[in-house]
Amino acid sequence: MVVREHHRGSAQPIVPLQAPLCEPENVRESEMTTSAQIRILTVDDHPLLLEGLAAIIQNQPDMVLVGQASNCRDAIQQFRKLRPDVTLMDLRLPDMSGIDAMIAIHAQFPEARIIMMTTFEGDGPVQRALEAGARSYILKNMPPREIVDAIRRVHAGKKCVPAEIAAQIAEHFGDEKLTGREVDILRQTAGGNRNRDIAYKLFIAEETVKAHMKHIMEKLGAIDRTQAVTIAARRGFIQL
Repeated sequence: MVVREHHRGSAQPIVPLQAPLCEPENVRESEMTTSAQIRILTVDDHPLLLEGLAAIIQNQPDMVLVGQASNCRDAIQQFRKLRPDVTLMDLRLPDMSGIDAMIAIHAQFPEARIIMMTTFEGDGPVQRALEAGARSYILKNMPPREIVDAIRRVHAGKKCVPAEIAAQIAEHFGDEKLTGREVDILRQTAGGNRNRDIAYKLFIAEETVKAHMKHIMEKLGAIDRTQAVTIAARRGFIQL
């Protein structure tokens, strides 16, 4: 199943497809595409993964690795300097979220083509990344041929989401989203904090915490706090 990208207030229908979602866009000429080879920047805090991506890219005659970064701050600086055609960005980095780094890059370079990478398959971060402007969302354990195919498609002006990830988006299509405050409360709950403790840490009333928790359980279809935390972790809203 695949969910076509939608904007708030204008949900699009779910369209069943066997192949990944890869939709063409209207691509304007950009200064970031200046050579026959696809110029790529990779961002991840695991050296082994950076080395693996480098090996994959270097084996492609139409690609060249122009830079690497291990945190968001360095990634933003490298992007300004190198202007890559495609950037592979890890979702979770030491200094901030890869999504936040992507937003910062897009603020200066709206046409930046960024692919988010993760080991997590939950629909929560996927939807946030796509809404924030990611051109694709790939799993780190995908076969090399699928990774390079995603790079080529994104460089050609398409948006691609692997079928298994699109299926998860489709499963929760139309669900009411968790608010930032609700995610904060889930994180505190996962840490073993009681309502009173959560209220103290978040500077809100205990009754407010209880009301938020009620809404959280309704949105996630959970019967208690423990199940709410479990579902939230599985869908990628929080980390345990």
